[in-house]
Amino acid sequence: MSKTIKKNKFLKFDLSVWQVITLGYLIVISVGTFLLCLPISSKQGVWSPFINAFFTATSATCVTGLVIYDTFTHWTTFGHVVILILIQIGGVGFMTIITLFSIMLKKKIGLFERKLIMISSASDKLSGNVSLVKRIVLATALFEGTGTILLAIRFCQDFGFGKGLWFAAFHAISAFCNAGIDLMGIISPMSSLTNYANDPLIILTIGSLIVIGGIGFVVWSDIVTTRFKPNKFSLHTKVVLISTFLLLSVSTLIFFFVEKNNPATLKNKTLPNKILNALFLAITPRTAGFNSVETDQLHSSSIFLTMGLMLIGGSTGSTAGGIKITTLVVILVGFLSIARNREEIDIFRKRIDPNVLKHALIILCTYLGTIAIATFILLIADNLPIEAALFKTFSAIGTVGLSITQNANLTVISKLTIILLMVIGRVGILTIALALGQKKKEAPIKFGIDKIHIG
Repeated sequence: MSKTIKKNKFLKFDLSVWQVITLGYLIVISVGTFLLCLPISSKQGVWSPFINAFFTATSATCVTGLVIYDTFTHWTTFGHVVILILIQIGGVGFMTIITLFSIMLKKKIGLFERKLIMISSASDKLSGNVSLVKRIVLATALFEGTGTILLAIRFCQDFGFGKGLWFAAFHAISAFCNAGIDLMGIISPMSSLTNYANDPLIILTIGSLIVIGGIGFVVWSDIVTTRFKPNKFSLHTKVVLISTFLLLSVSTLIFFFVEKNNPATLKNKTLPNKILNALFLAITPRTAGFNSVETDQLHSSSIFLTMGLMLIGGSTGSTAGGIKITTLVVILVGFLSIARNREEIDIFRKRIDPNVLKHALIILCTYLGTIAIATFILLIADNLPIEAALFKTFSAIGTVGLSITQNANLTVISKLTIILLMVIGRVGILTIALALGQKKKEAPIKFGIDKIHIG
């Protein structure tokens, strides 16, 4: 299928689907930036600096969670609503929102729009995507609604009914969309969930929303379609569910044993709360950005593991970022096939197209290369410790939002670098590459084959 459909009805321009997706996110970020700049968005009643509003709008739209200001203390309720809308649009995808309005207005969904939905939701079929959008909207409402009810049990006790319900809704949406932006500055600025570290209701509810949001829309749809029968799940669904379980289990155990005697994190907690917070440490780098213990107080080995988890992220077509867990699985299985001197790559008795391995390796190498360049820029521009600079770049491109140093004092160059990383992490590095690539289809040219020695 051609990458470009000319004279489409979605836009009266000759744009590829990749360009429309990229442009769509940039438009949402631009509108959000303008609204957050307005005095009505700031509790001081003044215009917020453009670069800081731009940073915040990008972080919300790209569901990252990195912030310049404490969200509660700087922004007004109007600003909070703007941020929440940006999070919701960024989480479910702007094409889902547009399609929903088209369905409500009974407008016809054309071929171009269907292809946009297919790519933005990571579906592999052009048909059935309107039904997929309906499922995405219903599932999002169900999970976020349930999360709101559960969080309201605690927040209404702590903040009163009205404010507690609003806080519950805000954090449920932020968690499900893997954004990690919070309003806990009402207790203490930049505290995230540290004041609720020993509260299973809050930690487990938000942790569950993060995992569910990071599993992916296509996986939900497949589970519903197969009526929850594992033997009928697609290969993608099986890989996502099993690898997610294994990754969370192993990383929870590692965090527990590394941090259990750390007085700044888990040492002074009861055994159940140690396990609870170790689990949350494993969950939140899946690109959520909430933290129940002080991230900068973690052992260096835990920080290293967190950076690895941030790079991996969640599932393709989900609210999460990162290279995606399926990309990691394909690379690992491909490596094992090469080590066994096998030409075929197979998972669960299913053969994988070798091109998928090629794309997976390109994604990983491009992400690592981008991280290296961005880290170098941060080291030059702000003279940060290399651990802090690396952590910020992994967090930004993985759309996570965790940080071991403050972002407020960063130079404009560093802020712009992190903004670019957040966009790359949310839109996808291949999507941006295809958006910037040539639109005209060139005649295929095959060159002669020769050898180059590697390894």
